[in-house]
Amino acid sequence: MTPFLRSPPFPNVDPAVAAVSLPVDGRAAHGVTDAALDQLRVARVGGCFWGARPDPVRRLVRVGTPLDARVFVEMDSDQIGLLPGQGAAHVGGRMLPADCDPWHMIEGAQAIHAGAEDDWSLIAGLMGVPVIGADGVAVEPARLHALLRARLTAAQYRDPFSGAPINVSQAIAQLADWRRHLDGNRGLSAASGMAFWKREAIRAFLWDGERSPPFVSARRGLRKAQREGGALAVWPSRVPAAIVAQAEAEGIPVARVEDGFLRSRGLGAALHPPGSIVVDRSGIYYNALGPNDLEKLLATQDFSPALVERAARLRARICASGVTKYGAQGVGLPALPKGRRTVLAVGQVDDDLSVRLGGAGVVGNLDFLQRVRRAEPDAFILYRPHPDVQAGHRKGHLTDAAALAHADAIDSGGSLMELVQAVDAVHVLSSLTGFEALIRGCAVTVHGMPFYAGWGLTHDVAPPSPRRGRQRTIDALVAAALILYPRYLDPVTRLPCGPEVMVERLANGSTPPVTWLIRVRAMQGKLRRFMTLAAEFFHG
Repeated sequence: MTPFLRSPPFPNVDPAVAAVSLPVDGRAAHGVTDAALDQLRVARVGGCFWGARPDPVRRLVRVGTPLDARVFVEMDSDQIGLLPGQGAAHVGGRMLPADCDPWHMIEGAQAIHAGAEDDWSLIAGLMGVPVIGADGVAVEPARLHALLRARLTAAQYRDPFSGAPINVSQAIAQLADWRRHLDGNRGLSAASGMAFWKREAIRAFLWDGERSPPFVSARRGLRKAQREGGALAVWPSRVPAAIVAQAEAEGIPVARVEDGFLRSRGLGAALHPPGSIVVDRSGIYYNALGPNDLEKLLATQDFSPALVERAARLRARICASGVTKYGAQGVGLPALPKGRRTVLAVGQVDDDLSVRLGGAGVVGNLDFLQRVRRAEPDAFILYRPHPDVQAGHRKGHLTDAAALAHADAIDSGGSLMELVQAVDAVHVLSSLTGFEALIRGCAVTVHGMPFYAGWGLTHDVAPPSPRRGRQRTIDALVAAALILYPRYLDPVTRLPCGPEVMVERLANGSTPPVTWLIRVRAMQGKLRRFMTLAAEFFHG
């Protein structure tokens, strides 16, 4: 018998790898509690939950089920949904796809006509929708619940990322995570601005259970979204602002896609594909000038104790493993003076959107360093350039003389997180380093307005945002920023995963191999870096 808890048919993933449940002979050793059924009802998983969502109907009929035709006399055929089955259809209606979301269709229906053991009937029993059997009599909910328990115990469950055995509650939780991921992708008509070397990963990230949005030019994507009544997914830095403005003026939804806060080892500028992205329907996390989905999560939602506890465990694992956005770095710390306050000033890319939209008026690394010195006149300031700038990929380079006019030393090779924990305070503009420092319990002063500022966790130099101001714990911040907001793609199985899996993969070095594109990009960066240093030498 086909298991009730089934995995979506993820593209380019072996179904045996994705499977969370396998049939067994007889009954498995585990039982199914009322709490598990409640969990299933809330998660809305089971059956083809990833499928199409046709327009709702009043009655659902499994083809081949005997019917009392009088029930349907006053109903239009488009109000009757026919589910594929064996035998003849005893009533006219609209034939539904074989794989469509039963939870969506049953939710709006008055009743379903099908056998009591049908997947759709079992779901209807959970949702309180009447099930009319072949004898024309409504099936008792208690019987439907008993049949569902039997189906759930007629399977064994596995963790798709490790292959280890799990219980039915853990299997439901995994499918619920996948449902949340896929539901977040629905309605994307097209994708624009994604670099060609990212597209394979982005295609997997944006699959909605049926399809991934096609990659087209921004203008074609705009027209396609308009025709279909869907949204246009864009990579903000690679799509003309005029196109986004036009979409918003015409009422076409825009979903902004960016790297998440945990990514595969290596820099995006060096063509390492992302292991995490965010898809933001109301803005983007680094734009402090307007709202975004992450800010709304932090400002409006109350997180359950279970979610906050999960965030605390995740934070502890991140700290223990040493995982950061930029992966492994060099070892060794610079000499820091004893008996004097030490401050780490973290540089950024001058033209980065997070600086332009979340910098609160700070203009580039030199301006930032000057402000840090004014705020910390007696401290020993260690300046850390951004790695993309150091690699020669992005703007923001300061000569040693310019940096040392305000800082006491420059460091560019040691472990950033070890350094963060070795100093007395960290100063950032809008860098993600400030968030990673907070996770590790460090004091952080923020000169811009990044997503983690304004919640009572940082010393904020910039004026507060009226959309923020709610006091949040560090674990609530982690729950929003690392669990609810991003999507992750396991580099081993290529399945959507949770942050816990990604942290384990990063900690164990399980990442995609270095490609020829990455090698070429690294050579380009070294050449730019050499030319910059040569220009400094010849021009003093």
